[in-house]
Amino acid sequence: MSKLLIIFIVAMIISALGFIKYVYFISLGYGFSIAGIGVAMLILFRSNLAICPVIMCVLLIIYGLRLGGYLLIREIKSANYNKLLEKEVKNDVSMVVKLSIWVTCAILYVCQCAPVFFRLSNGGDNDAFAIVGIVIMAVGIILEMVADYQKSAAKKINSHMFVSTGVYKWVRCPNYFGELLLWTGAFISGLKVLSTPLQWIVAVLGYVGIVYVMFSGARRLELRQDRNYGNMESYQEYVKTTPIIVPFLPIYSVKDHKWLVA
Repeated sequence: MSKLLIIFIVAMIISALGFIKYVYFISLGYGFSIAGIGVAMLILFRSNLAICPVIMCVLLIIYGLRLGGYLLIREIKSANYNKLLEKEVKNDVSMVVKLSIWVTCAILYVCQCAPVFFRLSNGGDNDAFAIVGIVIMAVGIILEMVADYQKSAAKKINSHMFVSTGVYKWVRCPNYFGELLLWTGAFISGLKVLSTPLQWIVAVLGYVGIVYVMFSGARRLELRQDRNYGNMESYQEYVKTTPIIVPFLPIYSVKDHKWLVA
């Protein structure tokens, strides 16, 4: 449990970026916290590392640094994005709320990484669950990278048009789907090594939590795009025929699900 506490402290320290700007708790603080947890796990378990857990930690580091770096560069370069965030995210929140979000986010980030942590702490070696998990995690990261690249390329051509080309032809939020794949892979990797009810609870909470966050993010994006493109016939057709977050799963809208906090 002492090593798990260290992982939590790492997440707390890095996600404290949110005290600079509230949104950083779930953006820069999120990405860099996952990368920091990956590094911390490699250090904490350096004396007993199998190849599969090492690959998982490396994937978490790559994912976290890529996400955090991408968001940082976007914020520095994009004045329009900053204006959008100022409208959508409240910064005048009380210190009590900030502290609550800080702790909650750190707990969630630890729980998300818990299957990998417990594989390391329980001596899990290289098995089918680990291999399948690694493949799914890698596919998720690659999909996110492709989605971000294709969106950036499309916006350079027409910054006032929604993106419906490339992977966006199959799903409206491909980066969120990539995120779901990443954490689904991480969860699957731990199925064989979770050994106590508490470990199962932590891992399940992390997985359910990030699924909820991704669908909430999809709802927030849908509401924003409705405001920006809702009067376009082509957008209306795109929305009706393209699943919002999981390809081929006929869920085309989540905006009416108010329990998904936007």
